[in-house]
Amino acid sequence: MVDIPNGHLFLGGTVDPTTHERTGTDIVYDSADLTTHGVIVGMTGSGKTGLGICLLEEALLQGIPTLIIDPKGDMGNLLLTFPALAAADFEPWIDPVAAERDGTTVTDAAAVTATRWRDGLAGWGIGPDRIEALRTRAELAVHTPGSTAGIPMNILGSLEPPADGASAELATDEVEGFVSGLLGLVGIEGDPLTSREHILLSNLVTAAWADGRSLDLATLIAQVQQPPMRKLGVIDLDTFFPPADRAQLALQLNGLLASPAFAAWLQGPPLDIERLLWTADGRPRGAVVSIAHLNDDERQFVVTLLLSKLVTWMRTQSGTSGLRALVYMDEVFGFVPPTAMPPAKKPILTILKQARAFGIGMVLSTQNPVDIDYKALSNAGTWMIGRLQTERDKGRLLDGLASASGAVDLGAIDATISGLAKREFVLHSTHTSGPEVFTTRWAMSYLAGPLTREQISRLTEPSGTGPELNTGPTPATAAPAAAALADDESSVAPQVVDGVRSLHLDPAAPWAATLGAVAGGTRLEPALVARVGLFFDETAADLRHEAEWEAVVYPIGEPIDTENIHAVDYDDRDLLTDAPEGAVYVLPDARLNTKGFFSDAERTLRDHLYRNETLALFRNPELKLYSRVGESRDEFVERCRAAADEGVDADADKLRASLETKVDRVRDAIAKAEDKVREAEADAAGRGQEEMVSGVGDLIGSLLGGRRSVRGMMSKVKRAGSKRRMREKAEERVRTAENRLAERVDDLEELEEELAETLEDIQEDWAERAEAVEEFTVGLEKTDISVSEVSLLWIPTSPRA
Repeated sequence: MVDIPNGHLFLGGTVDPTTHERTGTDIVYDSADLTTHGVIVGMTGSGKTGLGICLLEEALLQGIPTLIIDPKGDMGNLLLTFPALAAADFEPWIDPVAAERDGTTVTDAAAVTATRWRDGLAGWGIGPDRIEALRTRAELAVHTPGSTAGIPMNILGSLEPPADGASAELATDEVEGFVSGLLGLVGIEGDPLTSREHILLSNLVTAAWADGRSLDLATLIAQVQQPPMRKLGVIDLDTFFPPADRAQLALQLNGLLASPAFAAWLQGPPLDIERLLWTADGRPRGAVVSIAHLNDDERQFVVTLLLSKLVTWMRTQSGTSGLRALVYMDEVFGFVPPTAMPPAKKPILTILKQARAFGIGMVLSTQNPVDIDYKALSNAGTWMIGRLQTERDKGRLLDGLASASGAVDLGAIDATISGLAKREFVLHSTHTSGPEVFTTRWAMSYLAGPLTREQISRLTEPSGTGPELNTGPTPATAAPAAAALADDESSVAPQVVDGVRSLHLDPAAPWAATLGAVAGGTRLEPALVARVGLFFDETAADLRHEAEWEAVVYPIGEPIDTENIHAVDYDDRDLLTDAPEGAVYVLPDARLNTKGFFSDAERTLRDHLYRNETLALFRNPELKLYSRVGESRDEFVERCRAAADEGVDADADKLRASLETKVDRVRDAIAKAEDKVREAEADAAGRGQEEMVSGVGDLIGSLLGGRRSVRGMMSKVKRAGSKRRMREKAEERVRTAENRLAERVDDLEELEEELAETLEDIQEDWAERAEAVEEFTVGLEKTDISVSEVSLLWIPTSPRA
């Protein structure tokens, strides 16, 4: 029989790190050292769970109550203690699949297991009497919040104010923890300082507790819609958190109460730390809070609330140097991450930093040291280090050791860790002179592995082994009778999926009457209001035009009927955030609380616009011109005519260039002809004058002289005739030159006529082109349609009777 000093924990025995043989020295750990907390680290298969079980068995044997948070489902094995160590005791817990895999029966496997357990315990000097002592000295139970497999825990049903010794100020962390966890359950990440939801709920709980009143979730939801205060801080409540938004929050929280899956959260005794840790007659309890069946958000909520209540209770206790209670968390992954702040992290760090003075110890177990914030590691005074999977894990662990312990031979510990076998650990404590290598003793509890729901139910007797409290849900505060509503009406706006705004149509909007909106109407019917960005792109027209399309879909259903799409040009001022006083909401057939409905609505709008929405423009294919957006037909025609005028000028320039050489040649010919005419005229004029002056004088002189012979006179006559003929020829040359001049002038006139006719043809051609205007439309590609927003719109259709 092993003899353990009072207040000490028998964990195992030291081993030679080289041979892995036991040295014969037991590891008997002073429980008071756990007030500086501990960390158990080891990879899967290192024996970490067995060490945790042994630690908890010893604590309970020493009368130390334990609160055990069990994310994996292994800690329920603490209830599998069999003083007789009979095969029949083990048989119900033998895995039949494993037995079949080993080629044996469940009965035979149970016999082998019983023998192995008996021999294993005997090897450590542990007999049936010590197992019996564990069963009688402490009461063990498995609590299953959110499930009736074990002892249910009424976490959502009742918010009890702090105990008499705790002020509302001391309960601040508890309120913060509860609200953070509750919001997490409905998918809201609420920061205590910036989140409207967090601030409102925290104020509601704090106000109730300040008056000494309990709350249940139903009452809390009702107060969200009608808070008992008018201001939060110095700002009016409705400004800080408008009623419509509060109604949305109330709907989200109401989903918890309405869900059948959450019925178990309202069953069982309220959460009470004192009664979780001790029985009515003062015996210590081992309260295993199993959360393996919960999702991540639910686990955060339970751990946050549980440890926040523990912090509140702890602060009402007197100081002590001994270990008053032990909190054990078997796998801390996700709860104290190094780079994030999930709700559970704050109460865990608070316990690690402050609980020592109140005699509360915390032991965190994890596979990987990188899963734990260094602030948590640095607060641990005891380290039990098993085999690690990676060098990164080992490096983080050694960093934590150095931070927590200061002067420590990290090299020696590094080498020792690398050589550890299964179930071997390095024990390093700030309360001892140096590290020791030990192997864990044989657990008194049968390590059956994670327990199933059925197995937990089997361990929980019908009468219950939990706290002596009323196990029924706390009755909700009666709500005032609501006004009579039609079957399709509700005084609370239906829940709308996150990210979609809920708006109310101002009946004074210019277009409201077209939808049947009635001023003063309080019966609100659902619609959708949409704003869509359109992009018209036409390369030939050099068009890149952005437009905004707005519409209301009313009434709505599933699927959306495109006949109910009404294009409107609304102003944001037409849409109000607050409902009219006394409003009731017509419940739609559409699933407003699903993303799928709004996604389908967006898809319908896009398809409708893709098929029907076009941009009407004008074009002139002859001129290859396109109208601008907003340009009228007449304006476009004028622009085409101006372009045609430019075309006429351009063609005239081309024609002028082609005729210019010919015209210049004719003009040169005319000029030469004119010169010839002038030359011929001058010659003819000179010949005529000479004939008249010279010829007449000679003949008369000869005739009157009397002495000249006739022959001589006739010679003169012949000379006169010659001059006459020369004059006549000169005149003929004049006529010829003038004729040629006339011909050249005719050539020029013909060119001018040809030019005039061609210019007229050019003008007529371009005039026809200018009038060749036709209408065409530019459609949309699906990628050109961008839905900016689809919001829920409540339309006041009529006053309620």
